[in-house]
Amino acid sequence: MTRAFEVFVAARYLRAKRRQAFISVITVISVLGVAAGVMALVIAIAVNNGFRNSLERNLLGATPHVVLLEKAPSGGIEEWRALAERLEGLEGVEQASPALYGKVLLSGPLQSSESTLKGVPLERMGMMKGFLREGSIEALKEPRTILLGTQLARRTGMLLNSWVTLVSPQGEMTPFGPRALQVRYRVVGLFESGFYDLDNHFAFVSLDAAQALFQTGDVVNALEMRIKDLRSAPAIAAEAEKVGGEALGATHWMEQNRQMLGALELEKRVSVITISLIQLIAALNILTALVMSVMEKKRDIAVLVSMGARRAQIARIFIAQGLMIGVTGLVLGLALGYGLSFMADAQQWIALDEEVYSMSYVPFEPRAWDALWITAMALGVSFLATLYPARAAARILPVETLRYE
Repeated sequence: MTRAFEVFVAARYLRAKRRQAFISVITVISVLGVAAGVMALVIAIAVNNGFRNSLERNLLGATPHVVLLEKAPSGGIEEWRALAERLEGLEGVEQASPALYGKVLLSGPLQSSESTLKGVPLERMGMMKGFLREGSIEALKEPRTILLGTQLARRTGMLLNSWVTLVSPQGEMTPFGPRALQVRYRVVGLFESGFYDLDNHFAFVSLDAAQALFQTGDVVNALEMRIKDLRSAPAIAAEAEKVGGEALGATHWMEQNRQMLGALELEKRVSVITISLIQLIAALNILTALVMSVMEKKRDIAVLVSMGARRAQIARIFIAQGLMIGVTGLVLGLALGYGLSFMADAQQWIALDEEVYSMSYVPFEPRAWDALWITAMALGVSFLATLYPARAAARILPVETLRYE
């Protein structure tokens, strides 16, 4: 007899009419339990992947990966051109751009709002093109022009080509003392990065315009780097600090978003542990179904042993039966989990408050790799549930069983 014999008998046992319908009910519940556990795990991991990848994609698409800035605020970074060239010479750094940040009060038709104004050289403004919703980046070449985040523009009532007043707290010196500096800018573009905090608080101008508004002279207060491998950010930040010297320090995207990334990682672990309990319950159902099947099939097992079937083959029959239940539930769960995840992401089923979650809907991103370890876990749990019933079936004595038949 070959292994096909065990599989054939196991399949016949699953399809055959039961003398006790309760065993069939437990078998169906076992299949559904495995399917529910697999489906829930696929969806939970897809949501976690979606949040993490959306965070990285939206945030890192419009913000730097590594930033070199002053440890203590002073007069700014004066020799920034030479320093930027040295930073671009570091391995793994694609680009090092100067930036000048400052707080301003943005006054619009609806209301005024505190905003972060960022000055960037026009030739380094290309990264914003992918997020531009209205207007043109090239229009920033004109004097007194500005880009606004869509949420910031909406709150203050600004439209494309409208004029907005910026009030700089640094002000200007007059014969009567310092006075707040007010400058009017024309809105030449609206950008939307998908990251709420950025779209709600940031405005962009050319570096020259920012230096003129803040009256800093030819200095910047940050050098921002974009790197090839995001996971190498800590190492590149350490190298950038060495290049910058004692007065400058470096930070990177993983450090700036440590709490959020840590929360997502913890959520993923908790989800896997919690939802895995469903798999354990399904495994108990498989064990129960097989134990009752062994009790019902005692006479059949005795006949098979009497006809020459080895005890190892008897054990494999019930192992195969349990794995068939697991595989059926696994296939059903994977199909439902991946199908629902793709549809939920494409149709944006679950809406979110952007002010709280920085995104408008729950993103689902199922990955093929996750199906591999979920499959291994589901089959592993199903296999363990078959060991005791298979061992009990292999120990049945045909003489004792058939004595009163």
